[in-house]
Amino acid sequence: MKIASINPANGETLNLYDEMTPQAAAAAVERAHAAWLSWRRTSFAERSRWIRQTAAIIRERKNQLARLMALEMGKPVRQGIAEVEKCAWVCDYYAENAETHLRPDRVATEASISYVAFEPPGVIFAVMPWNFPFWQVFRFAVPALMAGNTAVLKHSSNVPSCALEIERIFKQAGLPPNTFQTLLIGSKQVSAVIEHPRVRAVTLTGSTPAGRSVAAQAGAALKKTVLELGGSDPYLVLEDADLDLAVRTCVSSRLINSGQSCINAKRFVVVEPVLAKFTEACVAQMKSKIVGDPLSEETEVGPMARRDLRDELHQQVLESVRRGARLLLGGEIPPGPGAYYPPTVLGEVLPGMPAYEDELFGPVAAIIRAKDEQDALRIANDSVFGLGAAVFTRDLQRGERIARELEAGSTFVNDLVASDPRLPFGGIKQSGYGRELGSYGIREFVNIKTVQIKA
Repeated sequence: MKIASINPANGETLNLYDEMTPQAAAAAVERAHAAWLSWRRTSFAERSRWIRQTAAIIRERKNQLARLMALEMGKPVRQGIAEVEKCAWVCDYYAENAETHLRPDRVATEASISYVAFEPPGVIFAVMPWNFPFWQVFRFAVPALMAGNTAVLKHSSNVPSCALEIERIFKQAGLPPNTFQTLLIGSKQVSAVIEHPRVRAVTLTGSTPAGRSVAAQAGAALKKTVLELGGSDPYLVLEDADLDLAVRTCVSSRLINSGQSCINAKRFVVVEPVLAKFTEACVAQMKSKIVGDPLSEETEVGPMARRDLRDELHQQVLESVRRGARLLLGGEIPPGPGAYYPPTVLGEVLPGMPAYEDELFGPVAAIIRAKDEQDALRIANDSVFGLGAAVFTRDLQRGERIARELEAGSTFVNDLVASDPRLPFGGIKQSGYGRELGSYGIREFVNIKTVQIKA
């Protein structure tokens, strides 16, 4: 069976790759385990040296890697460069801080010595999505490797070239053979890899249905999981907000990666006193964005990653309109072979509509009317998702209070939701569980071991 790399801007096939056989995938896991037996005994200083070299390589090649993302999944090149630079940042962060994060914790007991050690359990299996084809992988791989684990990656089947390039980068940086491997396999082989006795834990970033499936399979095999799933992030705009900042930030967040991010702003929950002004400004800014070739540095919104995803998004828009939402901008599939969808704004969005209930994974903004602060908070939390949320107000104490009440893994005041290597990242409810990044993220895939010594 072939795995195809297809340019979403024009529908042309870029490359075809042979899918690994189940036997080849199992052999790769065995090699990862063999590599772990020695990798786990390397010092933090040695691991840091290799990871810093990884950062140097990707910085040197950032333009090439950004171009690869543009060709394979449609990311505008300027955003691709930013993604690559963030991958280098996470390398630098853990090269500098991993040893501190995993330093044994001394605990006073009746024994002569008692402490908690953090030790690598072995092979980590990652199932990663296409929307940030480098960042999502480096976000899991770097802390896992710095903790002394080895890793095998099943990347999304529409970004095989990116997946192979990541493996080449780690090899070029000098990591020992088989420390990080890409498995070119389809989703049907995921279960067998999860069940492989050498795999000790599983991490997935992707849709909520994919998370349920992987969690069920891993649970049956008693393997720990970390899941970062879908989101429908609410951005609350209160009557005392800096409206220019709120509109600019909401639109910017909504259109990052052409609207294809779990932490895009997706529901704009606006209180009545500023609803009309916000809506007018939001439509104007969304309309002004440049849609075009992702290889052009002027492009702000590229094609969606696949035509089927574009068509699914369009059906969500049509169904929302059928149920009473107002189409204020966009909402029409443009002619041509690419997977383009225009920046779109829906007003008067209400419960029961896809734009209110579901995750809209593309450049579509849903504006929801709220009576006041408490109503806005109620609407924001009226969701099965809980990944990120933001609130806009000039009263910072008010903003902090609301941020604490929002049901999400990350909440921001007067800024867009974003991940940061220094801070934990993840969700609650159907947005998943567990954390990546920061000190909490690197401790997800370690054995928290009690060691006690009595003289």
